[in-house]
Formats: sequence, C-alpha cells, structure tokens
Amino acid sequence: MPTVKWIVVALIAVAWLAMWPGTGAADPAEDDAAAAKLDPDYAAGKQAIDAKDWSTAITSLNAAALRDTRNADIQNYLGYAYRNAGQLDVAFRHYQRALQLNPRHRGAHEYVGEAYLIVHNLAKAEEHLAALHKICLIPCEEYADLKKKIAEYRGKTGK
Repeated sequence: MPTVKWIVVALIAVAWLAMWPGTGAADPAEDDAAAAKLDPDYAAGKQAIDAKDWSTAITSLNAAALRDTRNADIQNYLGYAYRNAGQLDVAFRHYQRALQLNPRHRGAHEYVGEAYLIVHNLAKAEEHLAALHKICLIPCEEYADLKKKIAEYRGKTGK
C-alpha cells in the first residue's frame, strides 16, 4: 500500500504536468491573453481564427511565428488555419513543428489527428489518440474530441 509520502509526490507530479505549457495549463485563456499582449499579430491571428477568417489568421500567425520561432501554440494554430483553408500539406508541417517543440501539446495531437481523418489515415489518427491517452492523466477535452471524431469517421466509412 502506498505511503502518504508517495501519494503526495504523485499529486504534485500530476499538478506539475498540468501546468506544462501546451498540455493543459491551469487557464489557457490566461496564456493566450498574455501572449496577445506581447504580440499583436498573435492576437490578430487568434481573433481571425475565431471569425473563421483563415487567410487573415495565416498572415497574422506567420508574422508572429517569425518573431517567436519556438512557440508550439503558434505552430498549432497555423496548422489549424491552414487545414481549414484546405492546405493540408502545409497544415501537417505546422502540426509536426508544434509537436517537435512540445511533444505533449494536446491541441496539436487532437488537430493533427483530425487532419489525418480528412486524408483517410485512420491509423495515424489513432496514434495521436493513443498519445493523448498517455498525456491526459485525467480526462481531457482534446482526447474526448478526437475520440468522438474517430468514432464518427468509423461510422461513416465502416472501418
């Protein structure tokens, strides 16, 4: 039976992982607000995504990415914007860059998994679902969303 000491250590580890950038910080909206204050192009890109203005989002986020080359969130949002603009090859490159920068980036795993479903690569989508299962020590929205998309895909394709 685990001692109280080990239970406390485990709880601290879970809390620490939840605070790791891109893996479910305590309040992602705070992260976005802080980043937007630092970079108006990032803020404009996020607003354009919310408005589904993919061209403006791509332009703004690419400008932000030039200044912040190690930001997995920007790369993930670029992948999302390019995917919705129908440019899947470019979207995959940005998702992969996001995952190079932060292999535990939940959003990138979810979105690249969805992109793989668009190109009918169920096996790759399931790989990212499995990665989310490992990353999300407690239930997370990204895992639930991708799992639902995979189930819908299977229902449509019979796979």
